[in-house]
Amino acid sequence: MISKFIWVAVAFLALYIFMGGSFSLPSQIKKEKEGDDDSLEECEICNTYATRKESLVLKGKFYCSKECLNKHKIDK
Repeated sequence: MISKFIWVAVAFLALYIFMGGSFSLPSQIKKEKEGDDDSLEECEICNTYATRKESLVLKGKFYCSKECLNKHKIDK
């Protein structure tokens, strides 16, 4: 019984380390609704421009797609 608990704990620790030491809750990733929806913001990863309406925001930084957002999480 204890060995199963240890294996589960090790698996969660490995997942935590693989995710860069942080888990982002869905509430932290939100569509930007404030301001002018037609203004352009530069993506932190690929430096392309997307409208605020289309951009994803995490901790005040803009991302053009989920792929770029995931690259940011993996790089950290």
